Amino acid sequence: MKRKQFPLWLTDIIYTTLGILFCGFALKSFLVPNKFFDGGVTGISLLMHELYHFNIAYVIVIANIPFIIMGAFQVTRAFAFKTLAAVIGLGLCLQFIPYPQITSDLLLVSIFGGVFMGIGVGLAIRGGCALDGIEVLALYTGKRISFTISEIILGINVVIFLIAAIELGLPTALYSILTYYTASRTINYVIEGLEEYTGVTIISSENELIKEKLVKELDRGITVYKGERGYLKDSFDIHQPVDIVFTVVTRLQVRQLRNMVSDIDPKAFIFTSSIKEAAGGVLKKKARH
Repeated sequence: MKRKQFPLWLTDIIYTTLGILFCGFALKSFLVPNKFFDGGVTGISLLMHELYHFNIAYVIVIANIPFIIMGAFQVTRAFAFKTLAAVIGLGLCLQFIPYPQITSDLLLVSIFGGVFMGIGVGLAIRGGCALDGIEVLALYTGKRISFTISEIILGINVVIFLIAAIELGLPTALYSILTYYTASRTINYVIEGLEEYTGVTIISSENELIKEKLVKELDRGITVYKGERGYLKDSFDIHQPVDIVFTVVTRLQVRQLRNMVSDIDPKAFIFTSSIKEAAGGVLKKKARH
């Protein structure tokens, strides 16, 4: 068991270390010198740094501590411990590594600052921890009010950017919103990868041939549900049994699958759905999130 677990821990450490370095680079080389902001606890820390000139390394650690404590109860103690270590590592990185300022161009700062921040946060998440405790707060609050976690995070970030707009000017706040958006999209790509899985459901009278093609040509596993088709407005009483085929492919394979099904049955009904987590079966192994 120890032999199997050691590479996993080593991978977590590598991901987390790279995440800390990327976040430090985004903050010291792009955001902090140009008075830009991000969302979440990082955004609050940057706001405190700009308004009161507190050391950003200290602020970002102190601001995350309440959420880390909360995470010990809302998630796991192991998650909280790893997050605490990662946040302290980020603070040390900001304090001691002399990152150079890359550019003062506002558009470049907003885009690439967000990209590098997103890479850093995404890698840390893949390492099993968080460099921003805002989602822990949203998870805690979401259990007590009717809003979703996404809505709570959005509300908190709206407040952060409104304060930034009032205190530091609307242009800075607008560029910072672009930074936050870029970072959030980059996080999704880092966590899910280009081969994010997509669920595909196929309803067709030619389901036997479709099942054979999916398994033998696309090398996909399939699940078959028993259903009925028909029930049209002008012939409601006419219906017949049908096999509903479900499979999971990467989004790079969706077009290939659609073309294959269309060649077999142009009238086939196909719909897709995004899958955030997938493991086991005949899926190829993905990095642990």
